[in-house]
Amino acid sequence: MTAQRVMRRGADSAVLRLSETEAALIGGDPSDSGDDERVLLNMGPAHPSTHGVLRLMLEMEGETVLRSKPVIGYLHTGMEKQGEQLSYLQGCTNVTRMDYASPLFSELAFSLTTEKLLGIEVPPRATWIRMLMCELNRISSHLLYLATNGMDLGAVSMLIYGWREREEVLRFFEKVTGLRMNHNYIRPTGVAADLHDGWQGDLRDLLALIKPRLEEYDVLMTGQPIWRTRLQGVGALNAAEALALSASGPLLRSTGYAWDLRRDQPYLAYDEVEFDVIVGTFGDCYDRFAIRLNEIRESIKIVEQIIDRMPKGDYRIQDKKVTPPPRARIDESMEALIHHFKIFTQGYQVPKGEAYVPVESPRGELGVYIVSDGTSKPYRMRVRPPSFINLQTLPHLMRGGLIADGVAIISSVDPILGEVDR
Repeated sequence: MTAQRVMRRGADSAVLRLSETEAALIGGDPSDSGDDERVLLNMGPAHPSTHGVLRLMLEMEGETVLRSKPVIGYLHTGMEKQGEQLSYLQGCTNVTRMDYASPLFSELAFSLTTEKLLGIEVPPRATWIRMLMCELNRISSHLLYLATNGMDLGAVSMLIYGWREREEVLRFFEKVTGLRMNHNYIRPTGVAADLHDGWQGDLRDLLALIKPRLEEYDVLMTGQPIWRTRLQGVGALNAAEALALSASGPLLRSTGYAWDLRRDQPYLAYDEVEFDVIVGTFGDCYDRFAIRLNEIRESIKIVEQIIDRMPKGDYRIQDKKVTPPPRARIDESMEALIHHFKIFTQGYQVPKGEAYVPVESPRGELGVYIVSDGTSKPYRMRVRPPSFINLQTLPHLMRGGLIADGVAIISSVDPILGEVDR
């Protein structure tokens, strides 16, 4: 597994003076402004290009952004605290709603952390099913990014095309999990159900549909001079700045720093499949776009290997202490019915201890930290969400740029506000 660098085509009104209160909000000093006339502009929280209820306070001079500050909290759901009121069995129903564009990664991180506390290891088939579903979810998430990124910059056709391909992935999810989003499919001890009959054929048809359309995206956007002009050199970040700000995912890899948890801290069975880590050079919006486009190709490569190498066996651990009985047994055995009732009402006890497990989500490092006090509910649950961490790069990315470039920069970070305001 090597690092593969993305290739670039082509050459590289009324004014209000800031008050002391306004300057303090964005971390500035009104005395720094001299005789320049500046204005404080609120962008969001209902602006469509902020991708959710994100508010940006911008100090502007003309159309140039001098300083900016993200303001969050408009969508606070208290999911971390709610996770301490739910049993470990119910936990995935909660965390799956944080990053609603890639919910399976939240379920995976929670399940791996719980399994680490329990000291159990799921069957090989469950591991490969998890890897399959997560790579398909990475594809659907990046397709959503390509669609909305195109819309933000005026390539409205890309919204239609990206949404169209994403729908096909969600149809496969619906066949497997019964839902298009917020699946509660990956659970501690394995997955909720086995893959349906004929899943290999469905996936081969899906990949055969997506592959040639990625080439169409290259023609529509990568090879488009206006598209390159809007993105190249915009919102640049270097590796030292990205590391200092704890950025991860495509945002970090765009700087040329090849860090991917799937390769560098392997989990599931990623050390048994071949794929490249895609990196950029300039750390700008164009690199972040190209990385996500090429990561779809790498995920397709991984899915093709999983189709050919999926092991046989059980899709979850068969242990009465932590696993509900098969559904068919409930109608046949009173003991199985009681077991089912106890698991879903009381849950299962997890030994005392603490654990943290990170995974590589489409937006970067997503980790779940759980402290167990020996009961059936976490004593403390803490999430390390990549969208929340990556948002703190916005003041650095937007400084000195135009307000029109701010739209491209926000889109290139690809934040999910449900994950930020958790």
